Amino acid sequence: MRLAITGAGVVSPFGVGRQPWEHALSLGAGARDLAFRGPSEVLGEDLADARTAEVWGWEPKQYLGPKGHRSYDRLTKFLITAAKFALADAGIKREGEWTDSLQPTDVGVCSATAYGSLDAITELNRVAELEDPRYINPQRFPNTVINAAAGYVSIWEGLRAPNTTIVDGNCGAVDAVLTAYTHLHHRRAKAFLVGGGEVVSEPLFRALARLGVVGQEERPGVEMGEGAAFLLMEDPRSAQARGASVEAYALGYGTAFEPPASEALLVGASSDAVERACAGALAEAGLEADDVDLVCAAAGGIEGIDAAEARGLRGVFGERLAAVALKRLHGETFGAAGAFGMAAALAWMKGIAPAPMLCGPAPKDVETVLVSAVGYYGNASAVVLRRA
Repeated sequence: MRLAITGAGVVSPFGVGRQPWEHALSLGAGARDLAFRGPSEVLGEDLADARTAEVWGWEPKQYLGPKGHRSYDRLTKFLITAAKFALADAGIKREGEWTDSLQPTDVGVCSATAYGSLDAITELNRVAELEDPRYINPQRFPNTVINAAAGYVSIWEGLRAPNTTIVDGNCGAVDAVLTAYTHLHHRRAKAFLVGGGEVVSEPLFRALARLGVVGQEERPGVEMGEGAAFLLMEDPRSAQARGASVEAYALGYGTAFEPPASEALLVGASSDAVERACAGALAEAGLEADDVDLVCAAAGGIEGIDAAEARGLRGVFGERLAAVALKRLHGETFGAAGAFGMAAALAWMKGIAPAPMLCGPAPKDVETVLVSAVGYYGNASAVVLRRA
């Protein structure tokens, strides 16, 4: 695997675009205060005090214009905005118009989400139950289909290459790298927007709360975040031919699955799966564990799952493991977490110090990053990025 990364677009609790994202990362632990402001702008009044990292003051008209998106849900608007910024950052579009570097048939989308359409489904279900099915807005019904948001990205930006939505839980955005590589290998396109998005929603928050895994003052747990991130990944020959500035390369991908020890368990993580996924990514990249400067860990606040990941990472990197806990800054973004990890890796490669560290000292110079993703059902994935 060798994919050239030539641009990125980010919508996060820190703001819209790479500049606020990278500025927040440069603040280290102080970025957390920007992300977890409260009270919630998304959850209901009875949950307004919930600890969430939202895209505060979100105003899509500022980025999408005044018309054409009224029926889109929050996730769709996040994804379109992140896509616009990524295409511009990569030099494929300028002020919304195509440059001569690539054509609409050259660019596709590989986007991930785990629960992205849950709020739209809940909205229409409440209308049907509390009022009458006749009052359901047919223009908003497509939002209940989980791949609609990525589809709208292609429609809005005029992208005509394959469009794929990966829905496999927390590993989605990392697994999107493999999907993009497969399409590029078969010459179905020259470049892909790779990443994903997630939104804070009342039904998901209540579900996590009932499971007892929501973080509280007296104990750690999941702290929900939201946003979207896309990286523009290209065939290196295409990037070179169009004179693109390559920031980094995705060099290796690995994935593994290990079922829970008991059939009675619905949720569980496997340290063996984490270890095999990381080892597979390193092997494909042609690198050794000692070549990795930093691991962007999936640590999301659920003790048993985080412990399993830690054991798996130790099995590969041993005592020299240097891992950063990115989600402590901007929350758990589930299927999109890998995209934020890769976007952060680009910032760390530019000289921004990684923080907060989960274990080990922060490296002074970051050239190679392994981004880890751990699902709730025994799956794990990893991707290796290296500075160009």
